[in-house]
Amino acid sequence: MAASSAAESKDRVINLDHGDPTAYESFWRESGEGAYLKIEGWENMSYFSDRNNLCWFLLPVFETEIRRIHRIVGNATADESRHIVIGNGSSQLFQAALFALSTQPGLTGTSGPMPVVSAAPYYSGYPAAADFLKSTLYKWGGDANTFTPHPSTPHNEAICSPNNPDGRLNNPVLLNQNSNNIHDLAYYWPQYTPITKAADHDIMLFTISKCTGHAGCRLGWALVKDADLARRMVKFVELGTIGVSKDSQHRAAAILRAVSNGYESGGACKLFHFGRKMMAERWERVREVVKAKGAFGLLEYPPPSYCGFLREEATHLPAFAWLKYEGNQDIEDIASYLKTEHSIEARGGRNFGTTDKYVRISLLERQKTFDVFIERLSSIS
Repeated sequence: MAASSAAESKDRVINLDHGDPTAYESFWRESGEGAYLKIEGWENMSYFSDRNNLCWFLLPVFETEIRRIHRIVGNATADESRHIVIGNGSSQLFQAALFALSTQPGLTGTSGPMPVVSAAPYYSGYPAAADFLKSTLYKWGGDANTFTPHPSTPHNEAICSPNNPDGRLNNPVLLNQNSNNIHDLAYYWPQYTPITKAADHDIMLFTISKCTGHAGCRLGWALVKDADLARRMVKFVELGTIGVSKDSQHRAAAILRAVSNGYESGGACKLFHFGRKMMAERWERVREVVKAKGAFGLLEYPPPSYCGFLREEATHLPAFAWLKYEGNQDIEDIASYLKTEHSIEARGGRNFGTTDKYVRISLLERQKTFDVFIERLSSIS
């Protein structure tokens, strides 16, 4: 029986495709008492959270904690000059932003759907989000590096920084008056990258899943400068899901409050320090194996930068390893090879607008899964 179980464990496919942030589970098991939440049966029954707010389904307590966490970390301008729009994850907010930008006054008469572009390797969810609804308002336009904008036709550019999949710190590629930018800052938190400045863009997307690990809450927020854009984003969420769960908002507020209290009140909930230590240890092991075996190449990241939050020099520690196969075998589709030969499920480069010589590996799974990954990666030469 024991030998059979060991064989099953050896052959079990480990899924490193999705970026499911279960690595944070151990932290919250030990430090999550301050995020405990009790909801009575009579609470949160109305559709409405705040009828006077532009985003009428946003709970005031959640709004307070969103602005507070950004003030503490210093990663984005989130004062009262910014409108907060919440959605069921940042994926819904990306769609809401595309809708809002594509329905701005004065766009009537433009020819065809508005192109949506992003610099390759781009997040694999962008093409699907742009084309899934087969909208007449917008469509996927491909790699921003090779896109030729029409002189009179606006376009939307998604800028993910730090980038998913490769961790680069991105800036807009297309800089002209017809370019609308959506800044996806899901990973702009101190556990992944130095916080060098407070981002101050027209539309900025964040999600609690990559901040605290609570992907199951399905909550994201956008910081939006323009009130009319924010209203159209709210309308998109309203028509799609009639708002966002109040129960999830209460839980997310409790989670963010616990994190903020850990830094402002000297509590034990030092989430970002836990995250940095974990990511540093994992990257050290990945680099050791890659260097020793020579089968894969890794992207070179910028040198350490001063992090205003940590108040020290800090390295870049992306949530994903972006590996390029450089071994001696004739392998064109490295993701298929890893799954077939080594029981590692990952996402191939073609999904990100590049070749399948590349593969994205999530470093955010539970420790046991990560350990199995390192063991299997070590067997590839």
